[in-house]
Amino acid sequence: MSYSDNLIGQVLSRHIDEGELLPGKEIGIRIDQTLTQDATGTLVFLEFMALGEAKVKTKLSVSYVDHNTLQSGPENADDHLFLQSAAERYGVYFSRPGNGICHQVHLERFAVPGQTLLGSDSHTPTAGGLGMLAIGAGGMDVAIAMSGGLFYMTVPRVLHVNLIGELPPWVGAKDVILYILKLLTVKGGLGWAVEYGGPGVKTLSVPERATITNMGAELGAWTSIFPSDEVTRSFLKMQGRDDVWEPLSAGDGAEYDRELTVDLSSLVPMAACPSSPDAVVPVSDAAGLKVDQVIIGSCTNSSYRDLRLAAELLKGKCVHPDVSLAIAPGSRQVMTMLAREGSLADLVEAGARILEAACGPCIGMGQAPPSGGVSLRTFNRNFPGRSGTRDGQVYLVGPQTAAAAALNGRITDPRELGTMPVFNEPEGYAVSDRMILPPSHRTDEVPIRMGPNIKPLPLKEPLSDELSLEILLKAADNISTDDILPGGSKVLPLRSNLPALAEYVFSGLDPEFVSRAGAAGKGAVLGRDNYGQGSSREHAALAPAYLGVNAVLAVSIARLHRANLINFGVIPILISAEDYGSLDQGDMIEFRDVRKAIGGQDSISIMIPSKGIEIRGRLELYRREREVLLAGGILNYMKEKVKER
Repeated sequence: MSYSDNLIGQVLSRHIDEGELLPGKEIGIRIDQTLTQDATGTLVFLEFMALGEAKVKTKLSVSYVDHNTLQSGPENADDHLFLQSAAERYGVYFSRPGNGICHQVHLERFAVPGQTLLGSDSHTPTAGGLGMLAIGAGGMDVAIAMSGGLFYMTVPRVLHVNLIGELPPWVGAKDVILYILKLLTVKGGLGWAVEYGGPGVKTLSVPERATITNMGAELGAWTSIFPSDEVTRSFLKMQGRDDVWEPLSAGDGAEYDRELTVDLSSLVPMAACPSSPDAVVPVSDAAGLKVDQVIIGSCTNSSYRDLRLAAELLKGKCVHPDVSLAIAPGSRQVMTMLAREGSLADLVEAGARILEAACGPCIGMGQAPPSGGVSLRTFNRNFPGRSGTRDGQVYLVGPQTAAAAALNGRITDPRELGTMPVFNEPEGYAVSDRMILPPSHRTDEVPIRMGPNIKPLPLKEPLSDELSLEILLKAADNISTDDILPGGSKVLPLRSNLPALAEYVFSGLDPEFVSRAGAAGKGAVLGRDNYGQGSSREHAALAPAYLGVNAVLAVSIARLHRANLINFGVIPILISAEDYGSLDQGDMIEFRDVRKAIGGQDSISIMIPSKGIEIRGRLELYRREREVLLAGGILNYMKEKVKER
């Protein structure tokens, strides 16, 4: 298939430095911009420092503080000082706490059509709503890009979503992506990139497009992208940045691996039921269920457009007495505009609790629902326990549905509210970059401030030729990075302290995992389909590796997690569903001639002496990935590359 005319191919063609633009092949591309956030950024900067570079070499890199803003101890505050000093030292813009969520702020202030963005957060594709090729990656890959290195990726197959029609009243962008998730599932995007086109595109604003590309991460896709058109240009003009606009559209001869047509006019309000983003039903099917909590915000639905709509629906009314309503603006710009026009007062008067412009409840940082409580959230994930309450029943909905439930105390089809308020785009946005600190021109004079919670990054020994591993855990389908390493206010502050962080590996699924791993010394984890879905957090690979996990055996492994496993020297081995059934937790598995197999074979022998059986695991690895594993991880590999120069 030719990539010459579709959007994905056009941008990749501009940036490719190694390899051929053929589906399934590995390529190395240049990265124009990077973003990091504080939950992943401390490790990224430690990795960047370990690479020995004096300054970032991208066109632009931004360090955001938006995740760990709950400061119940000194750990998060110390990390923020480290990030601020490191940003100043190495030539990175620093978005201060309170300035907003990285994806919303980047869309407003930094995203550029046709450029590449690599972010240490899985929802980095949000910027695809503005025509940017934006990809979430592990922190090590971002650190390498910051040092001027290439980002290596498999050329994806491209799904073209042809949008026709126009959204009816009470139906929003969230309903579009939930509908697509219902069709494709959380595994449907594995190995794919999603490109939106068709006459319906012009009816969607940039914030609406960004909601759709944001949740492409829940499909497992590499990225999602919209054209850059006059709607894009108008948005950039309102941000005072129309000088970076360029048109970007698919050519007449664009080819795709798959086509999906979505008639916007036929859609209805949708909801993702507990506890997966693809457990989607029409809101009318869930109507009547009593609701305990409603939260409107997160990087998916916290734009000015979203919150202005919520304010209009709540104006002059009062939140139901059984409901706790919280509002989390996506950026300081959004908060400022709501305050200036009176919408913020309308929300407060209605009984909403106003949170700071940060990720907050989306990652379990506050606002956990009551035990067994029903929470409607305009967020992108509803994995078990992610909210901070293990048995919380979290539904994902759009702002219209969320506001209707806040008023009625039950899940309500918003179409029952009557005439939907008309939204008119503002003439301009409240542009102010005072909370974004530019990099210093005197980098050598800036001291790095490292608090006591920040521990150095350990290096792993090169791969052994023989391995005897205990299967420490047998897991089911769709194990998420939240399952592997939970978030929340208790664990997130430990992201800079690997020994302390590792104590929480699989703590929600199996509280005995850590002690079992300690007793075994070395081990493996057994998963089924889509192991490691969810966030880009490389800690979910690094912390198990620290505990002695040398291999992950699974029927399939999510793209981001697979890359992180390789970066930290953990072997990703694919097995059949039948072989998964023949293995059990506690089995000892043995590997021989490991280095030979990793060095150039497509499979590896796995022996289970206690059962007298041998199975074959698949090694679907590129040459560079094999070299990284043999070296014991990407840091060792990069250090050897430096010696060869």
